Order: sequence, then C-alpha cells, then structure tokens
Amino acid sequence: MTTERLDNLGDNVPLNSRGTVSPASEAPRPVITIMHASVGSGHRAAAMAIAQAVENMRGAHGVPDDVEVDVLDVLDFGRIKFDGNKTAAAFTGATRPIYDVTWRYTLTGRLLWGGGSAWSRIMFHSFNDYVTEKRPLAVICTHITAANTAVGARMMTGVEFPVVCVPTDYEIEGWWPHKETDLFCVATEFMAETLRPRKVPERCIEVTGIPIRPGFSDPRDREHDCETFGVPSDKTLVLVMAGAALPQPYVRFRAAMEETLPYLRSFESMHFVFLPGKDIAYAKHLRSVFEGMKLPNVTVLDYVDDMAALMRTCDLAILKSGGLTVTECLCAELPMILLGKSYGQEKANTTMLTSFGASMHATTSRELIMQLRHLHDNSEALHGLLVNAGALRRPNAAQDIVCSTMRLVGVPCDREQHFAEFYWGGKPAHIR
Repeated sequence: MTTERLDNLGDNVPLNSRGTVSPASEAPRPVITIMHASVGSGHRAAAMAIAQAVENMRGAHGVPDDVEVDVLDVLDFGRIKFDGNKTAAAFTGATRPIYDVTWRYTLTGRLLWGGGSAWSRIMFHSFNDYVTEKRPLAVICTHITAANTAVGARMMTGVEFPVVCVPTDYEIEGWWPHKETDLFCVATEFMAETLRPRKVPERCIEVTGIPIRPGFSDPRDREHDCETFGVPSDKTLVLVMAGAALPQPYVRFRAAMEETLPYLRSFESMHFVFLPGKDIAYAKHLRSVFEGMKLPNVTVLDYVDDMAALMRTCDLAILKSGGLTVTECLCAELPMILLGKSYGQEKANTTMLTSFGASMHATTSRELIMQLRHLHDNSEALHGLLVNAGALRRPNAAQDIVCSTMRLVGVPCDREQHFAEFYWGGKPAHIR
C-alpha cells in the first residue's frame, strides 16, 4: 500500500504504509478512518482535507487528543486489483452517455442498493479484518465503493461505528448505501431533496459543503502573488485549468481551447494563465504555439504547488466542472466559465452552478469567445457571478463534517442484520 502525507495540507504528519498517522507508542489508540478510492484525484483530496481537519481539532469538538487518523484507499483492500483511474477513463469517450444514465437518472431513487454486504464479503474481506483489528470510532467515506465496503464490514464483523458519506459533487448518484448510512454530509439543499425520496431520514442529512484543503478562503495579497507567478497585476487574470492527473477527460476541453487561441489577443484587458498541470508535453506545445503566434497576453505555468494562492490571485477561471475544483473556485471567490459538454456528476455540477448564477457554461469554443467578450466588456458581470456564488460557499466544510461525525460516536444504534437489501424509493425530486 502506498504511503501518504498531510504535508501539503498544513502540519507535517507522517503516515505509515496503510496511510495511518504514526502512533507515539504501541498502546491502542482511538481511530477515525477516512476512506476514498483512487478514481481521479478529487475523492482523495476531500479525504485528506477531512483528515487535516481532524488533526487540527484534536482535543476539541469531541475529537480525542490521541486520535489516530487512517486515510485509506479502498481499492488497496480489493481481492482483485484494478486501476481506478483507467476504469474511470473508460467513461470519457463514446461511453460517456451510458455513464450519465447509470449515474443517476434511471434506477436511482427507485430500486436502490441496500448494503453492499455480498460485495464486501467477496471483494473486500481484508477490510473486514482491518475493522476487526482497529475497531474505528467512525468511518468517513468520500466514494461510493468505500461507503458500501464500510457498511458491509460493519455487517460482517459486528463492530459498531457510524458510517458518514461525503459525496464530492453537487448531486448524489444512486449507489450510495442510503438506508445504512448514519449521516450524509452534502453540499446543498438540492442534494438533500434527492436523498429524501431514497428513504434517507431527515436526521441523517446535513448540509455541510464539500471539504477542501485549507488556504482557498485566506486573504489575498494580489501584488505579491502576481510577482510570484510572473503575471501582470493590472490585467484581468483568466486562469485556464487544462491539466489533471487523468489527461483523457481533457481532450475535448483542450480542443475547444485550441480553437479560441487566435481570438485571445483581442481581449486587451485580459491576461490568460494556462495551467497544464503535470503534462509537460502539453505545456511545451502551448509555449511553442504562443511563441509562433506572438501572443502578448498569455502565460504558461509549470506545475503549481500552491493552487490556493494562484486561484486567489486570478479573476476568472475556465475549467471543467469537477466537484473539488469548482468548490475550490467558490471558496477562493473565483468566478467560473465551465467549458465543454458534461456527463454524470459533472453535468449535475454544471446544472447546480449555472442555476444559481454562480458560473457560466460554454459548450463550444464559439460560446466561450462570446462569454469572454461579454465579461471583457462588462466587468460588473464578473462581480455578479461572485455575488451569486456566495450562496454556495462553505469554506469550513471539513471542520463541520468532523463535528457532525463526532456527535454520532458512541451513540447506541439498533441495526438490522441482513445479507443484502433491495427496496423501492420514491420518485426523485430532480429528474431529467
């Protein structure tokens, strides 16, 4: 299993080979388990944000002083090993509409998965052993596979602990263990309205926001940060977020951006900051294109460690509608244009943000150019996006999730034991 650290989130807290905060002694300690799945980067980022909040809250809000924090990838416990990123990438081409349908709109809210016990017994037996050994105070899950595995382990082992589910997008797919989850920590009331028809009790729903790492809501020092990143401070800075751990989902995004490049010089009061992430080849390509075009208002940055500072420095972002990234923009008070046709959870994110007037959405390069022209010529429109986004900003989500979790620890709960459960829910509040 891989070793993770919390260095990039604040305190330097070494984790052992299971992603566990190293104990000061061999004496048993209370454990809080935070589980994600290595499918993209968002689920892990949310888990690490919650872990950092636990660290920062030791001795307060019910968090024990000597708590041990386990940050685990559920796929590490699987009997069959597979690459979650490659699996996710399989749904970025022609199969994306299928993913859209199965993600929420067809069976969800009607015929629902009950507990994942069979799945847990067959596929994740080693996690059952982990639960028997560690007996966690609580298990917080940022991915559906982790959540169903945790519920299954609780059924199989008889070890009692609350399971807290933290969806990392602005809608909830149907395969969370609805009736066996002790608490859903969701981003908006819109999501709560999706859970209620799925027979999730009101007491098990709390609107907390999506957890992100610290720093995005800190005050900004624009002049200093502009100098640090080598960008002008007298222009409207447009951050183009065109890179991530998985390049496949960005193929169409980059193609649309390529079509806009000849028009960038016409936006005289804007300066475009391209962020290709760790994709060195794409960064080299962009620099070559910009040099050939002699564009005066573009900058290509290499991989940036302090994304919070960069987002706080910029005035507008062009990006895909990933849940964690748009949440970081909200907390950094960075207006957004969401680019590209979206499916599944990204479609839900786009719908939520645009319905609030918290972002704009461009499907094609022509729409993007039109929207950039509007924002270029009407600076008050940027301010309008910022004001509307305020209704969705929840920069303290990670701390609120930890507080809500600790209120459940030690509370007696009489649970039914069953191998698997299927049941009919009500009609979803939000349907296509």
